Amino acid sequence: MKTIKSPILFVTLAVSLAIHVLAWAGDDLDQAAAGIAHQNIIVDTHIDTPYRLSQRWEDVTSATEHGEFDYDRARKGGLDVPFMSIFTPASAEAEGSSFKIANSLIDNVEALVGRAPGRFALVRSPDDAVRVFRAGKVGLAMGMENGSPIESKLENVAFFRDRGISYITLAHSLSNHLSDSSYDVQRNWNGLSPFGKQVVAEMNRLGVMVDVSHLTDDAFWQVMELSKTPVIASHSSARHFTPGWERNMSDEMIQALASKGGVIMINFGSSFLTDEARQWYTDMGEARSAWMAEHGFDDHSPERSNFSSDYRKQNPFPYADMDDVMMHFEHVIDLVGIDHVGVGSDFDGVGDSLPEGMKDVSFFPNLIKAFLLAEYSPTDIAKVMNGNLMRVWQANLDYAVRAAVDG
Repeated sequence: MKTIKSPILFVTLAVSLAIHVLAWAGDDLDQAAAGIAHQNIIVDTHIDTPYRLSQRWEDVTSATEHGEFDYDRARKGGLDVPFMSIFTPASAEAEGSSFKIANSLIDNVEALVGRAPGRFALVRSPDDAVRVFRAGKVGLAMGMENGSPIESKLENVAFFRDRGISYITLAHSLSNHLSDSSYDVQRNWNGLSPFGKQVVAEMNRLGVMVDVSHLTDDAFWQVMELSKTPVIASHSSARHFTPGWERNMSDEMIQALASKGGVIMINFGSSFLTDEARQWYTDMGEARSAWMAEHGFDDHSPERSNFSSDYRKQNPFPYADMDDVMMHFEHVIDLVGIDHVGVGSDFDGVGDSLPEGMKDVSFFPNLIKAFLLAEYSPTDIAKVMNGNLMRVWQANLDYAVRAAVDG
Protein backbone atom coordinates (compact mmCIF):
# COMPACT_ATOMS: atom_id res chain seq x y z
CA MET A 1 0.00 0.00 0.00
CA LYS A 2 1.32 3.40 -0.98
CA THR A 3 2.04 5.71 1.93
CA ILE A 4 1.15 9.38 1.49
CA LYS A 5 4.43 11.28 1.73
CA SER A 6 2.70 14.41 2.99
CA PRO A 7 -1.01 14.74 3.79
CA ILE A 8 -0.73 18.51 3.44
CA LEU A 9 -1.18 18.47 -0.32
CA PHE A 10 -3.04 21.59 -1.22
CA VAL A 11 -1.53 24.57 0.57
CA THR A 12 0.10 26.48 -2.30
CA LEU A 13 -2.84 28.72 -3.12
CA ALA A 14 -3.72 28.94 0.56
CA VAL A 15 -0.30 30.36 1.35
CA SER A 16 -0.59 32.98 -1.36
CA LEU A 17 -4.02 33.94 -0.10
CA ALA A 18 -3.03 34.23 3.55
CA ILE A 19 0.54 35.49 3.54
CA HIS A 20 -0.52 39.01 4.46
CA VAL A 21 -3.47 37.99 6.60
CA LEU A 22 -2.44 40.04 9.61
CA ALA A 23 -2.76 43.21 7.55
CA TRP A 24 -6.17 42.24 6.21
CA ALA A 25 -9.65 42.69 7.58
CA GLY A 26 -13.29 42.15 6.70
CA ASP A 27 -14.02 40.73 3.25
CA ASP A 28 -10.33 40.11 2.46
CA LEU A 29 -9.95 37.82 5.46
CA ASP A 30 -13.21 36.05 4.65
CA GLN A 31 -11.94 35.43 1.11
CA ALA A 32 -8.63 34.09 2.43
CA ALA A 33 -10.45 31.69 4.75
CA ALA A 34 -12.78 30.54 1.97
CA GLY A 35 -9.79 30.01 -0.33
CA ILE A 36 -8.04 27.81 2.23
CA ALA A 37 -11.26 25.88 2.86
CA HIS A 38 -11.73 25.06 -0.81
CA GLN A 39 -8.08 24.43 -1.73
CA ASN A 40 -7.42 22.00 1.14
CA ILE A 41 -9.05 18.74 2.09
CA ILE A 42 -11.28 19.21 5.13
CA VAL A 43 -11.94 16.03 7.12
CA ASP A 44 -14.65 15.83 9.80
CA THR A 45 -14.53 12.53 11.67
CA HIS A 46 -18.06 12.52 13.07
CA ILE A 47 -21.31 13.46 11.34
CA ASP A 48 -24.53 11.67 12.34
CA THR A 49 -26.40 12.08 9.06
CA PRO A 50 -27.15 8.35 8.45
CA TYR A 51 -29.10 8.04 11.70
CA ARG A 52 -30.76 11.42 11.16
CA LEU A 53 -32.04 10.21 7.78
CA SER A 54 -33.24 6.92 9.26
CA GLN A 55 -35.49 8.96 11.56
CA ARG A 56 -36.52 11.63 9.04
CA TRP A 57 -35.50 11.06 5.43
CA GLU A 58 -34.39 13.95 3.22
CA ASP A 59 -32.47 13.96 -0.04
CA VAL A 60 -29.01 15.12 1.04
CA THR A 61 -27.69 14.84 -2.53
CA SER A 62 -28.89 18.45 -2.77
CA ALA A 63 -30.01 21.13 -0.30
CA THR A 64 -32.23 20.06 2.59
CA GLU A 65 -34.46 21.98 4.95
CA HIS A 66 -33.35 20.24 8.13
CA GLY A 67 -30.16 18.93 9.68
CA GLU A 68 -26.61 20.18 9.38
CA PHE A 69 -25.27 18.18 6.43
CA ASP A 70 -26.17 18.00 2.76
CA TYR A 71 -24.21 18.16 -0.49
CA ASP A 72 -24.87 21.83 -1.19
CA ARG A 73 -23.76 22.98 2.24
CA ALA A 74 -20.72 20.69 2.19
CA ARG A 75 -19.61 22.29 -1.07
CA LYS A 76 -20.23 25.78 0.28
CA GLY A 77 -18.13 25.08 3.38
CA GLY A 78 -15.37 23.15 1.66
CA LEU A 79 -16.03 19.91 3.54
CA ASP A 80 -14.48 17.08 1.52
CA VAL A 81 -14.35 13.96 3.72
CA PRO A 82 -17.19 13.69 6.24
CA PHE A 83 -17.09 10.48 8.24
CA MET A 84 -20.66 9.23 8.21
CA SER A 85 -21.43 7.87 11.67
CA ILE A 86 -22.86 4.35 11.64
CA PHE A 87 -24.58 4.87 14.97
CA THR A 88 -26.28 2.09 16.91
CA PRO A 89 -28.38 3.16 19.92
CA ALA A 90 -27.15 1.67 23.18
CA SER A 91 -30.51 -0.04 23.77
CA ALA A 92 -30.08 -2.12 20.61
CA GLU A 93 -27.58 -4.48 22.24
CA ALA A 94 -30.16 -5.80 24.71
CA GLU A 95 -32.72 -5.96 21.90
CA GLY A 96 -30.36 -7.96 19.66
CA SER A 97 -30.74 -5.54 16.75
CA SER A 98 -27.29 -3.88 16.64
CA PHE A 99 -25.89 -5.85 13.70
CA LYS A 100 -29.02 -5.26 11.63
CA ILE A 101 -29.11 -1.51 12.35
CA ALA A 102 -25.44 -1.00 11.48
CA ASN A 103 -25.76 -2.85 8.19
CA SER A 104 -28.90 -0.92 7.30
CA LEU A 105 -27.13 2.40 7.83
CA ILE A 106 -24.13 1.28 5.78
CA ASP A 107 -26.57 0.23 3.03
CA ASN A 108 -28.02 3.73 3.14
CA VAL A 109 -24.62 5.41 2.76
CA GLU A 110 -23.84 3.16 -0.19
CA ALA A 111 -27.23 3.98 -1.69
CA LEU A 112 -26.50 7.68 -1.32
CA VAL A 113 -23.38 7.26 -3.44
CA GLY A 114 -25.31 5.11 -5.90
CA ARG A 115 -27.94 7.81 -6.38
CA ALA A 116 -25.42 10.63 -6.85
CA PRO A 117 -22.14 9.13 -8.16
CA GLY A 118 -21.16 12.47 -9.64
CA ARG A 119 -21.35 14.12 -6.22
CA PHE A 120 -20.40 11.46 -3.66
CA ALA A 121 -17.91 8.60 -3.49
CA LEU A 122 -17.02 6.08 -0.80
CA VAL A 123 -13.68 6.60 0.93
CA ARG A 124 -11.75 3.89 2.76
CA SER A 125 -8.25 5.39 3.00
CA PRO A 126 -6.27 8.63 2.75
CA ASP A 127 -5.36 7.71 -0.83
CA ASP A 128 -9.08 7.43 -1.60
CA ALA A 129 -9.67 10.81 0.06
CA VAL A 130 -7.04 12.50 -2.15
CA ARG A 131 -8.35 10.80 -5.30
CA VAL A 132 -11.95 11.78 -4.60
CA PHE A 133 -10.93 15.34 -3.71
CA ARG A 134 -9.13 15.69 -7.02
CA ALA A 135 -12.24 14.39 -8.79
CA GLY A 136 -14.27 17.20 -7.22
CA LYS A 137 -16.53 14.93 -5.19
CA VAL A 138 -17.45 14.67 -1.51
CA GLY A 139 -15.85 11.52 -0.10
CA LEU A 140 -18.00 9.63 2.38
CA ALA A 141 -15.88 7.71 4.89
CA MET A 142 -17.56 5.68 7.63
CA GLY A 143 -16.95 5.22 11.35
CA MET A 144 -18.99 2.93 13.59
CA GLU A 145 -20.29 4.70 16.71
CA ASN A 146 -20.83 1.96 19.29
CA GLY A 147 -19.13 -1.40 18.98
CA SER A 148 -22.23 -3.38 19.91
CA PRO A 149 -22.80 -4.59 16.28
CA ILE A 150 -19.70 -6.76 16.67
CA GLU A 151 -21.97 -8.98 18.83
CA SER A 152 -19.17 -10.95 20.51
CA LYS A 153 -17.94 -12.30 17.16
CA LEU A 154 -14.34 -11.32 16.49
CA GLU A 155 -14.82 -12.01 12.78
CA ASN A 156 -17.30 -9.14 12.64
CA VAL A 157 -14.41 -6.66 12.92
CA ALA A 158 -13.24 -7.86 9.50
CA PHE A 159 -16.82 -7.96 8.25
CA PHE A 160 -17.37 -4.28 9.03
CA ARG A 161 -13.88 -3.34 7.83
CA ASP A 162 -14.78 -4.93 4.50
CA ARG A 163 -18.02 -2.92 4.46
CA GLY A 164 -16.01 0.29 4.70
CA ILE A 165 -15.75 1.02 8.42
CA SER A 166 -12.52 2.91 9.14
CA TYR A 167 -12.90 3.37 12.90
CA ILE A 168 -14.99 1.91 15.72
CA THR A 169 -16.10 3.83 18.82
CA LEU A 170 -16.05 0.97 21.31
CA ALA A 171 -19.08 2.08 23.37
CA HIS A 172 -21.78 4.74 23.40
CA SER A 173 -24.14 5.85 26.17
CA LEU A 174 -24.32 2.50 27.99
CA SER A 175 -21.63 0.00 28.83
CA ASN A 176 -21.67 -2.84 26.31
CA HIS A 177 -19.94 -6.16 25.74
CA LEU A 178 -16.70 -4.37 24.78
CA SER A 179 -16.29 -1.48 27.19
CA ASP A 180 -17.72 0.69 29.92
CA SER A 181 -19.27 4.00 28.87
CA SER A 182 -18.54 7.39 30.42
CA TYR A 183 -22.28 8.10 30.44
CA ASP A 184 -23.21 4.93 32.33
CA VAL A 185 -23.13 4.77 36.13
CA GLN A 186 -22.90 0.98 35.84
CA ARG A 187 -19.29 -0.03 35.14
CA ASN A 188 -19.42 -3.70 34.22
CA TRP A 189 -15.76 -4.17 33.32
CA ASN A 190 -13.74 -1.51 35.14
CA GLY A 191 -12.65 -0.47 31.65
CA LEU A 192 -12.58 -2.90 28.73
CA SER A 193 -14.06 -6.37 28.81
CA PRO A 194 -11.77 -9.33 28.07
CA PHE A 195 -13.40 -9.55 24.64
CA GLY A 196 -13.02 -5.80 24.16
CA LYS A 197 -9.28 -6.20 24.63
CA GLN A 198 -9.27 -8.83 21.88
CA VAL A 199 -11.23 -6.44 19.65
CA VAL A 200 -8.62 -3.69 20.11
CA ALA A 201 -5.90 -6.11 18.99
CA GLU A 202 -8.00 -7.25 16.04
CA MET A 203 -8.72 -3.67 14.99
CA ASN A 204 -4.97 -2.99 15.03
CA ARG A 205 -4.33 -6.10 12.95
CA LEU A 206 -6.92 -5.10 10.37
CA GLY A 207 -6.12 -1.38 10.14
CA VAL A 208 -9.32 -0.13 11.80
CA MET A 209 -8.73 2.92 13.99
CA VAL A 210 -9.67 2.59 17.66
CA ASP A 211 -11.90 5.46 18.82
CA VAL A 212 -11.87 6.29 22.55
CA SER A 213 -14.69 8.87 22.54
CA HIS A 214 -17.49 7.87 24.96
CA LEU A 215 -15.24 5.53 26.99
CA THR A 216 -14.58 5.72 30.70
CA ASP A 217 -11.18 6.90 31.83
CA ASP A 218 -10.27 3.36 32.87
CA ALA A 219 -11.17 2.02 29.42
CA PHE A 220 -9.15 4.79 27.77
CA TRP A 221 -6.02 3.96 29.74
CA GLN A 222 -6.39 0.29 28.90
CA VAL A 223 -6.66 1.13 25.20
CA MET A 224 -3.49 3.22 25.52
CA GLU A 225 -1.68 0.26 27.03
CA LEU A 226 -2.95 -2.26 24.47
CA SER A 227 -3.04 -0.48 21.12
CA LYS A 228 -0.04 -0.92 18.84
CA THR A 229 -1.23 1.92 16.60
CA PRO A 230 -2.19 5.58 17.14
CA VAL A 231 -5.81 5.99 18.24
CA ILE A 232 -8.35 8.78 17.87
CA ALA A 233 -11.01 10.48 19.92
CA SER A 234 -13.41 11.06 17.04
CA HIS A 235 -15.64 13.66 18.70
CA SER A 236 -14.44 14.78 22.12
CA SER A 237 -13.21 18.07 23.56
CA ALA A 238 -11.02 19.24 26.45
CA ARG A 239 -12.18 18.48 30.00
CA HIS A 240 -10.17 21.49 31.14
CA PHE A 241 -13.21 23.63 30.22
CA THR A 242 -15.85 21.19 31.60
CA PRO A 243 -14.30 20.05 34.90
CA GLY A 244 -15.38 16.63 36.11
CA TRP A 245 -17.19 15.66 32.92
CA GLU A 246 -15.77 12.29 31.88
CA ARG A 247 -17.07 12.48 28.31
CA ASN A 248 -14.39 15.07 27.50
CA MET A 249 -10.68 14.27 27.78
CA SER A 250 -8.41 15.36 30.62
CA ASP A 251 -5.04 16.96 29.95
CA GLU A 252 -3.30 13.76 31.04
CA MET A 253 -5.36 11.74 28.58
CA ILE A 254 -4.67 14.15 25.72
CA GLN A 255 -0.95 13.95 26.50
CA ALA A 256 -1.05 10.14 26.50
CA LEU A 257 -3.02 10.08 23.25
CA ALA A 258 -0.47 12.37 21.62
CA SER A 259 2.50 10.43 22.98
CA LYS A 260 1.34 7.45 20.91
CA GLY A 261 0.76 9.61 17.83
CA GLY A 262 -3.00 9.94 18.24
CA VAL A 263 -5.41 12.81 17.58
CA ILE A 264 -8.32 14.36 19.50
CA MET A 265 -11.05 15.68 17.21
CA ILE A 266 -12.87 18.64 18.75
CA ASN A 267 -16.63 18.30 19.21
CA PHE A 268 -18.67 21.44 18.40
CA GLY A 269 -21.62 20.82 20.75
CA SER A 270 -21.89 23.77 23.15
CA SER A 271 -22.10 21.43 26.14
CA PHE A 272 -18.71 20.00 25.12
CA LEU A 273 -17.25 23.49 24.90
CA THR A 274 -18.43 25.41 27.98
CA ASP A 275 -19.27 24.48 31.54
CA GLU A 276 -22.21 26.92 31.37
CA ALA A 277 -23.89 24.94 28.57
CA ARG A 278 -23.10 21.64 30.29
CA GLN A 279 -24.71 22.93 33.50
CA TRP A 280 -27.78 24.08 31.55
CA TYR A 281 -28.41 20.50 30.43
CA THR A 282 -27.92 19.23 33.99
CA ASP A 283 -30.38 21.78 35.38
CA MET A 284 -32.91 21.06 32.63
CA GLY A 285 -32.67 17.30 33.22
CA GLU A 286 -33.19 17.66 36.95
CA ALA A 287 -36.16 19.97 36.46
CA ARG A 288 -37.69 17.64 33.88
CA SER A 289 -37.28 14.56 36.07
CA ALA A 290 -38.90 16.31 39.03
CA TRP A 291 -41.80 17.56 36.89
CA MET A 292 -42.42 14.15 35.31
CA ALA A 293 -42.36 12.39 38.66
CA GLU A 294 -44.79 14.94 40.05
CA HIS A 295 -47.21 14.34 37.18
CA GLY A 296 -46.74 10.59 36.81
CA PHE A 297 -45.10 10.62 33.35
CA ASP A 298 -42.38 8.19 32.26
CA ASP A 299 -39.47 8.65 29.86
CA HIS A 300 -41.56 7.51 26.90
CA SER A 301 -44.29 10.09 27.42
CA PRO A 302 -44.61 12.83 24.78
CA GLU A 303 -44.69 15.30 27.64
CA ARG A 304 -40.97 14.70 28.10
CA SER A 305 -40.00 16.50 24.90
CA ASN A 306 -42.72 19.11 25.42
CA PHE A 307 -41.21 19.97 28.79
CA SER A 308 -37.75 20.34 27.24
CA SER A 309 -39.07 22.76 24.62
CA ASP A 310 -40.91 24.83 27.20
CA TYR A 311 -37.88 24.89 29.49
CA ARG A 312 -35.69 26.21 26.68
CA LYS A 313 -38.16 29.03 26.00
CA GLN A 314 -38.15 30.04 29.65
CA ASN A 315 -34.42 29.47 30.16
CA PRO A 316 -32.55 30.44 26.98
CA PHE A 317 -29.76 28.05 26.08
CA PRO A 318 -26.24 29.53 26.52
CA TYR A 319 -24.76 28.81 23.10
CA ALA A 320 -20.98 28.71 22.82
CA ASP A 321 -19.28 30.88 20.18
CA MET A 322 -16.22 30.70 17.96
CA ASP A 323 -13.98 31.95 20.77
CA ASP A 324 -15.05 28.93 22.82
CA VAL A 325 -14.38 26.60 19.88
CA MET A 326 -10.90 28.03 19.41
CA MET A 327 -10.10 27.76 23.12
CA HIS A 328 -10.36 23.97 22.83
CA PHE A 329 -8.19 23.78 19.74
CA GLU A 330 -5.58 26.10 21.24
CA HIS A 331 -5.62 24.32 24.59
CA VAL A 332 -4.72 21.05 22.87
CA ILE A 333 -2.11 22.77 20.68
CA ASP A 334 -0.50 24.44 23.71
CA LEU A 335 -0.53 21.10 25.54
CA VAL A 336 0.76 18.69 22.89
CA GLY A 337 1.39 20.61 19.67
CA ILE A 338 -0.34 21.21 16.36
CA ASP A 339 0.01 17.58 15.20
CA HIS A 340 -2.57 16.07 17.56
CA VAL A 341 -5.86 17.92 17.06
CA GLY A 342 -8.54 17.84 14.37
CA VAL A 343 -12.25 18.26 13.67
CA GLY A 344 -14.99 15.93 14.91
CA SER A 345 -18.00 18.23 14.83
CA ASP A 346 -20.87 15.90 15.81
CA PHE A 347 -23.07 17.68 13.24
CA ASP A 348 -26.53 16.07 13.13
CA GLY A 349 -25.76 14.55 16.53
CA VAL A 350 -25.89 17.25 19.21
CA GLY A 351 -29.32 18.74 18.56
CA ASP A 352 -29.88 22.46 18.91
CA SER A 353 -26.63 23.16 20.73
CA LEU A 354 -24.14 24.15 18.02
CA PRO A 355 -22.17 27.34 18.66
CA GLU A 356 -22.81 30.67 17.06
CA GLY A 357 -20.79 30.80 13.88
CA MET A 358 -20.65 27.01 13.40
CA LYS A 359 -24.23 25.89 12.79
CA ASP A 360 -23.69 23.44 9.92
CA VAL A 361 -21.09 22.15 7.46
CA SER A 362 -21.22 25.35 5.39
CA PHE A 363 -19.51 27.24 8.24
CA PHE A 364 -16.02 25.71 7.99
CA PRO A 365 -14.53 28.95 6.56
CA ASN A 366 -15.47 30.58 9.88
CA LEU A 367 -13.26 28.09 11.70
CA ILE A 368 -10.39 28.70 9.31
CA LYS A 369 -10.86 32.45 9.72
CA ALA A 370 -10.55 32.00 13.49
CA PHE A 371 -7.25 30.17 13.00
CA LEU A 372 -6.00 32.94 10.71
CA LEU A 373 -6.95 35.58 13.27
CA ALA A 374 -5.00 33.57 15.85
CA GLU A 375 -1.99 33.80 13.50
CA TYR A 376 -1.73 30.14 12.52
CA SER A 377 -0.06 29.47 9.19
CA PRO A 378 -1.97 27.86 6.32
CA THR A 379 0.30 24.81 6.67
CA ASP A 380 -0.66 24.38 10.32
CA ILE A 381 -4.33 24.95 9.50
CA ALA A 382 -4.11 22.19 6.90
CA LYS A 383 -2.72 19.84 9.56
CA VAL A 384 -5.77 20.45 11.73
CA MET A 385 -8.23 20.20 8.84
CA ASN A 386 -6.85 17.00 7.33
CA GLY A 387 -3.20 16.13 7.87
CA ASN A 388 -3.27 14.91 11.46
CA LEU A 389 -6.17 12.53 10.93
CA MET A 390 -4.80 11.36 7.58
CA ARG A 391 -1.49 10.50 9.25
CA VAL A 392 -3.16 8.37 11.93
CA TRP A 393 -5.45 6.72 9.40
CA GLN A 394 -2.50 5.80 7.18
CA ALA A 395 -0.46 4.58 10.16
CA ASN A 396 -3.22 2.13 11.03
CA LEU A 397 -3.45 0.87 7.45
CA ASP A 398 0.34 0.53 7.22
CA TYR A 399 0.43 -1.48 10.45
CA ALA A 400 -2.17 -3.85 9.01
CA VAL A 401 0.02 -4.41 5.94
CA ARG A 402 3.02 -5.22 8.16
CA ALA A 403 0.92 -7.50 10.35
CA ALA A 404 -0.26 -9.44 7.30
CA VAL A 405 3.33 -9.88 6.09
CA ASP A 406 4.53 -10.98 9.53
CA GLY A 407 1.70 -13.48 9.72
